[in-house]
Amino acid sequence: MMKRREVIRLLGGAAAWPLAARAQQPAMPVVGLLRTTTAAPFAPIVVELRKGLSEEGFIEGHNGALEQRWADNQLDRLPGLAADLVRRKAAVIVVNTPAVVAAARAAGPTVPLVFVAGDDPVKMGLVSSLNRPEGNLTGVTFFGGSVLGAKRLELLHELVPKVSLVAILLDPDPDSGSGFEIGMPSIETAARVLGLQIVVVKPASEHDLDAAFARIVTTGAGAVLFGGGPVLRTQVQQLIALAARYAIPVIYELRDYVEAGGLISYGASFPGAYRQAGVYAGRILKGAKPAELPVLQPTKFELVINLKTAKALGRQIPDKLLALADEVIE
Repeated sequence: MMKRREVIRLLGGAAAWPLAARAQQPAMPVVGLLRTTTAAPFAPIVVELRKGLSEEGFIEGHNGALEQRWADNQLDRLPGLAADLVRRKAAVIVVNTPAVVAAARAAGPTVPLVFVAGDDPVKMGLVSSLNRPEGNLTGVTFFGGSVLGAKRLELLHELVPKVSLVAILLDPDPDSGSGFEIGMPSIETAARVLGLQIVVVKPASEHDLDAAFARIVTTGAGAVLFGGGPVLRTQVQQLIALAARYAIPVIYELRDYVEAGGLISYGASFPGAYRQAGVYAGRILKGAKPAELPVLQPTKFELVINLKTAKALGRQIPDKLLALADEVIE
């Protein structure tokens, strides 16, 4: 697999893009969406992407088109899907981070990419600077593991202070961009300060979740820090069901999981990141250069708690956490 920093080289030459790309665009500009995941669990992000485009004046079917390509967690499909979007003359392609390299190879320096990253894109090697990304690449981050992993561990400790061993559930995709592997040093430091031990569990595939939870229970872990990632995000309902089956508290990165029956989450808005990506895609359609659009960062992080799930798990939520919560689902 190509190192991500090579994406910058592939997408270099931003100054040459606007005139060349506009000359090739069809009358109705095409925005591509390329993701490694399945489509069904991520319908809300498509809604938000359309909202962002509409904020810049582009309405699907009226004066713009949105072409979606989903790899269904089969990464070998990415090059063909990316090439198909280029053949469709996409003027800009919105991608999740595991799809960036394939899209960059297909697009070269002529088609801009707008990524949605779960973590710090500088640490991930996607861009050299948040303020001035290079070439035809910019995007949005909703900051996951490397920034918030330690904070989530602290919140989990507040929730279950008697637990001494916490499992970290990582995405099966080794190139997922979830950020936890980048952020493990800060998580390990936080664990030492809190007097916790951690054990990392990574399913072999999306079909290995039952076995992964069985391994978590076997280790004696009393709680789980969810590591996110595109494969695990397609298995939300199964993850929540497994947590309920084993009566094990899990802290998630996204409020969507808590709304679906998970216990607790802390993070920025994932669908909101795609709305912001839609705004950037719209600005690029209007002629903005990606290198001049700073990578957008979240300005608000939310703590969400599901009291119904806590009751089902036999857990009492401490008053301190309830006071800190931005939303409590009853």
